[in-house]
Amino acid sequence: MENNIKFDLNKMGSSDIESMHLVIEAYRELPTNEYIEMTGFNTNSGYVYIYLENGISICSCFGQSVDYLVTDMETGEEEFLDSYEEALNHSYITN
Repeated sequence: MENNIKFDLNKMGSSDIESMHLVIEAYRELPTNEYIEMTGFNTNSGYVYIYLENGISICSCFGQSVDYLVTDMETGEEEFLDSYEEALNHSYITN
């Protein structure tokens, strides 16, 4: 499997591009090489994200620090966490 990180820079402003750099760097710092399901930029929320196969999203908006987003797929409830380790240990993530 090949991991590709692609973002459409034509849709992004300078703070969005800063967020892109932050999420890429956070991905590179992960202790394992998690497979990337999807990358993107949400024009409504301003979030730049990398969605991982394990269900964790690495995200940032407006050049702010990275958050780790986990989602309960049954209820749609989302929770933003400060670290990848917290996200891995969250009840929404099945290891």
